Amino acid sequence: MGAWFPRVTFHSLAVVVSLLTYVLTTRAERERRPPAIAIAWVLGMIALPYFVLPMYIFFGRRKLPRKSSRWSGKRSYAQHWAEDLIESFGLPPAAHSRVRFHQDGRESLAGLMATMNGANRRLDMCTYILGADAVGREVTDMMVACVRRGVRVRFLIDGVGALQLPRSWLRRLNAAGVETAVFSPLLARKTQGPRNLRNHRKWTLADGERLWAGGRNLAAEYFTGSADAAPWSDLSFELAGPPAAAVALQFEADWEEAGGAPAEAIAVSEQQYVHSRTQFLPSGPDQMEDTVHALLIDACFQAIERMLVVTPYFVPDVSLETAMRLAARRGVKIDLCIPNKSNHFLADFVRNRALRSLSDAGVSVHLLPHMNHAKAVVFDDSIALCGSCNLDSRSLLLNYESAVVFYDAREIEWLAGWISALIPAAASFDPRAPGLWRDVCEGLLLTVAYQL
Repeated sequence: MGAWFPRVTFHSLAVVVSLLTYVLTTRAERERRPPAIAIAWVLGMIALPYFVLPMYIFFGRRKLPRKSSRWSGKRSYAQHWAEDLIESFGLPPAAHSRVRFHQDGRESLAGLMATMNGANRRLDMCTYILGADAVGREVTDMMVACVRRGVRVRFLIDGVGALQLPRSWLRRLNAAGVETAVFSPLLARKTQGPRNLRNHRKWTLADGERLWAGGRNLAAEYFTGSADAAPWSDLSFELAGPPAAAVALQFEADWEEAGGAPAEAIAVSEQQYVHSRTQFLPSGPDQMEDTVHALLIDACFQAIERMLVVTPYFVPDVSLETAMRLAARRGVKIDLCIPNKSNHFLADFVRNRALRSLSDAGVSVHLLPHMNHAKAVVFDDSIALCGSCNLDSRSLLLNYESAVVFYDAREIEWLAGWISALIPAAASFDPRAPGLWRDVCEGLLLTVAYQL
């Protein structure tokens, strides 16, 4: 009894200290967390305070102090509700652009090379992964070629993605004159915040006004595949116009956050575009709100007829799942396309609880026979968005991500047609209730789903 009591007292003290740390830091920093995430932290601190408290200290922050926006314009108070919402986040308004979507990986690779080769003054590239493969070598060779013809080239890669790249590749780029920076390296403190806040944005910018973007990393599986594996299905596009200039401003902020030397502003052309009204939408710890997440939820309640979704990983938080479920119950036709088997086993396992709930509400879940890495959503004939953001809690609530919102019929119908073309080859999801052990395991994994 005498030995047992001090252990209980010490454990209770550890729980109290952990909970006080959570409450005080949350209040002091005004940290807003979704209920499921908050409950997971609290329960973890009660059960395993010695393990969870250090995890919280290192990884618990979700939002960083937002620096003043580099965009200094005024609100336009546009007609479309989504434009008003995005501008309310302190982001630039929609503008007319020239847009070209890529039908497949080979067309996308050709567009990427054309964008890089078309840079005359500066080439800025941001990616999560640069593959040590044929595509990675082609991209690397083009960066070096751009430097040799007098273009300033800056290459930004995420710290986790950089672990997959041999150090010799970055040394070669540096030796050739390419400026490189690693965003939030795991073993260095170059950026603010916890090490679990990853930069998942994917941009290639020529002269600050021509953009190649989407969901593709710079590796073979996203474009051409390999001798023994077909390429993944994915989406990317080229864009020229003011939204590309907005991306350039965001790249500059990310580049400087990673320790890169700033660049002088480039005067962009005053060319006017008639069609393709688009708007840049960054998301992540550096934004005042969960911007893409907020737009998706609002659009679910605005939708009247249809919602088309394609994403590789589908682990939504409760609020997004509820918004989709309620939209389906009031008659919105929702088609959700996800791979039957993705490259992340845990994400595939834990998604099923949300899929069963949505299926019961009338959502059509289509399991694609191949690996799909595309991320796009279409609502009615009103808006569509495409970019780097998966429909999971990590992408929507933790990662640095970005999307472009499309308002014109041409782009909306192109994306709707691309997603719809996936459906005939897909299998239907089986919404049967799971066994006890699977149900318990799904519940346990969902407590940390935002970190998957």
